[in-house]
Amino acid sequence: MSPAESPRAWPGTPYPLGAVYDDAGTNFAVFSEVAEHVELCLIDDDGRTETRIDLDEVDGYVWHAYLPGVGPGQHYGFRVHGPFDPATGRRCDPGKLLLDPYGKAFDGDFDFGPELFSFDPADPDRETAPPALDSLGHTMTSVVIDPRFDWAGDRSPRTPYHETIIYEAHVKGMTQTHPGIPADLRGTYAGLAHPAIIEHLQSLNVTAIELMPVHQFLHDQRLLELGLRNYWGYNTFGFFAPHNEYASDRRAGGAVAEFKSMVQAFHRAGIEVILDVVYNHTAEGDHLGPTLNFRGIDNAAYYRLDEGDRRRYTDYTGTGNSLNARHPHTLQLIMDSLRYWVTEMHVDGFRFDLAATLARELHDVDRLSAFFDLVQQDPVVSQVKLIAEPWDVGEGGYQVGNFPGLWTEWNGKYRDTVRDYWRGEPETLGEFASRLTGSSDLYEATGRRPSASINFVTCHDGFTLADLVSYNEKHNEANGEDNRDGERHNRSWNCGVEGPTDDPAVLALREHQIRNIMATLLISQGTPMIAHGDEMGRTQHGNNNVYCQDSELSWMDWSLLERNADRLEFTRRMTALRAAHPVFRRRRFFEGRSICGDDEVHDIAWLTPAGHEMTQQDWGSEFGRCIMVFLNGDALPEPDARGRRIVDDSFLLCFNAGDTPVDFVTPDGDHAQVWTAVIDTADPIGGTDLVVDAGRTVTVAPRSLTVLCKSR
Repeated sequence: MSPAESPRAWPGTPYPLGAVYDDAGTNFAVFSEVAEHVELCLIDDDGRTETRIDLDEVDGYVWHAYLPGVGPGQHYGFRVHGPFDPATGRRCDPGKLLLDPYGKAFDGDFDFGPELFSFDPADPDRETAPPALDSLGHTMTSVVIDPRFDWAGDRSPRTPYHETIIYEAHVKGMTQTHPGIPADLRGTYAGLAHPAIIEHLQSLNVTAIELMPVHQFLHDQRLLELGLRNYWGYNTFGFFAPHNEYASDRRAGGAVAEFKSMVQAFHRAGIEVILDVVYNHTAEGDHLGPTLNFRGIDNAAYYRLDEGDRRRYTDYTGTGNSLNARHPHTLQLIMDSLRYWVTEMHVDGFRFDLAATLARELHDVDRLSAFFDLVQQDPVVSQVKLIAEPWDVGEGGYQVGNFPGLWTEWNGKYRDTVRDYWRGEPETLGEFASRLTGSSDLYEATGRRPSASINFVTCHDGFTLADLVSYNEKHNEANGEDNRDGERHNRSWNCGVEGPTDDPAVLALREHQIRNIMATLLISQGTPMIAHGDEMGRTQHGNNNVYCQDSELSWMDWSLLERNADRLEFTRRMTALRAAHPVFRRRRFFEGRSICGDDEVHDIAWLTPAGHEMTQQDWGSEFGRCIMVFLNGDALPEPDARGRRIVDDSFLLCFNAGDTPVDFVTPDGDHAQVWTAVIDTADPIGGTDLVVDAGRTVTVAPRSLTVLCKSR
């Protein structure tokens, strides 16, 4: 668009923020409290020519204009004129074409030349004035989108938490090598919505797919120079835009409709879509990072600055900066983004990366922070699934169990305890019992239910399940950091040999341990989450931090479906067992009353291998790798959705984490007359035909779990 073609600007409106097309033109609005002057820049198709339009209308620090005739596909950005004084936290640089914080789509790429930086890379400490370098042509551009989409009566499945099985996945990693997906759709939203993927998830009884970050993100310069990429995507700069590299439709803005079509396909299959969102930091990094949008628009409003040296950033995230969730316009950005993804993109919930950062008012994590207050009262966001990663890297950041009532949490204590129990760590029995039954010690005091505990043993961050039983140490040499990155204390056990082996005994033990962990996850009270590929033995060859590995090292290897068919069948059996029996997915915590003599049998009983009720001495005894748990299907206190009483089968869970067989004596006839085994992890697919009378012995193999069902 040449200057002669420059459209006449109307005043427009300050809200909604961003670029909003209304069939006749587009309203542009951007917040900056520090700005002295703001220009809207319309970019030509060549990406290097611009038409600048002064935003003369300012209301409450929102600069705005309406441009009739400007519509979808228009590339744009902003230039913000104002003080450049890093010592006071102000970093305005009109030489930078700034991306719209509310941009719905982006196009192009970053070249990481000196034009992106508001300092001289040769002299980064010289902060008197930014170099006179223009970033146009070196940065991405924002794109006006057409928001219209035919949802065709789309409705969220709205699966209750207690009926939910979450599957954590990566858009590209799930689809890049799948032979049933057309080559041009692999690695994309359309590929993820392909029937081959949906049918696989349905076979696992999955009710929700949790996508690793799909907000528009940046590939770090350091990684690109090493020949790597930011595979995980925890490096957001566009909180309203689906990441454009995941779209098969390569047109500018094409990712928006493709993402919506993906959500629509999952909903038709009865599967919810949950997004892993990163509101704790942005891709601009520390004071040596590029100026892309937030830094140049209003640095002190969007970021938490070091009170002792406002040239620097407070970093609770390990990425160089922390978003300033104390500022009203930053809070508004977060809440507007969340509402947008629910109302316009139809997603069903969010998992908040390093959520403790959002709860920091001054320095401490505060359950009464403004962010929680806003979520609690929001009529849209409060109604979807809200999952916290309840920690950050700052002091006091580990907050498992401390989030408010609306929230569920990734239960890191569940992960650690289950890993320790099955690798044979001593003195974990009491902790194991608490995690198995929904972690009431963490959640009951805040009025929450067992489903508040998002139970997981593996996730994207750390070992896969196959690697958890194959490696004692991390092997991250491919990441270019001399194996310094990644968690060192993995609570893993290699079963006797580090890494690959041909030893049949070690391989059999590893398979056995995988079944033990998967079975435990799916019979625990709470909301289970399976990491993508664990059902078929995905390996990262000992790398526990593949954040930068956009390669076969981290992608799903779908040939494992055939090679590890027994693992897949076992997982399907376990998810089917959970789906069929409400006794494994109670909405309320156990009462835990004891069983004595002829007294009524209550909802749960903890028994020794000899079939006796556990005493306090037993909980602290050295045999603490073996326990028997009775779950009473006739004592479910909650009604179903229509108020009818729920009655289920009763089960007996026999855990043996020791290295020798253990004889378990089934309890007396008050519990059941006859028990039928339904799962035995000693079998490759969990099969068993064992039937035993009450009071008789069941021999549980070393490092095994046997699940018995009361025969009616």
